[in-house]
Amino acid sequence: MIAVATSLSDRVLAALSTVADPELDEPITDLGFVRSVRIQDGDVTVHLRLPTSFCSPNFAYLMASDALDALRTVERIGDVVVRLDDHHDSDRINAGLAAEAGYVGTFGVEAEESLDDLRRIFREKAHLAAMERCAAALLRDTELTVDSLRLVTLADVPEGPQKEALLRRRVAIGLGVHPDDPVVVDEQGGPLAADDVPLRLRFAKSVRISMEGNAHFCRGLLATRYGDTP
Repeated sequence: MIAVATSLSDRVLAALSTVADPELDEPITDLGFVRSVRIQDGDVTVHLRLPTSFCSPNFAYLMASDALDALRTVERIGDVVVRLDDHHDSDRINAGLAAEAGYVGTFGVEAEESLDDLRRIFREKAHLAAMERCAAALLRDTELTVDSLRLVTLADVPEGPQKEALLRRRVAIGLGVHPDDPVVVDEQGGPLAADDVPLRLRFAKSVRISMEGNAHFCRGLLATRYGDTP
């Protein structure tokens, strides 16, 4: 096997691509939220931007904090600075990141819920959307019916990006990925009765459409605000 050397710039961008907007479940690199990357003598400074100045502060902090954590895992990297631009809480968030104060230390009494709780909520939504995409593809491409979906297991889902996404999101919320595990599951990851499958899929579809619509809307706002596109 031949090892392929990668530049620090490539590794930095790869690390940033693992950071997702928690509500949209898309990488910040794809969404255009990475404004600039500056590398000098191994030290890295990243500036982030958002579609509006009033995007939710907890989402903004989470993305900036996750970007900082991701960059610190990059091999042979020096000092790392992540800054959020043009947000009404930029100064507070940037100061909190620099001081490594954490979410509660940054926002104090305004930090109504922990970042772990926030991540859990949006990881569950991301799983719902991925589950619905796989289920919809099976209904479209096979002879399966809604009534039979409760019997479908992970082994029945064709290999490809949709299955990979579903498996990643199951792992993220603590669900199993054994080939015999059911695809369409309830809130706790358990199997569904036949009568419950249609309602579950309708709810999952509404979550997926909302996420995709919000992503499209945010891209439009970003392009309008900065005069460019991701």
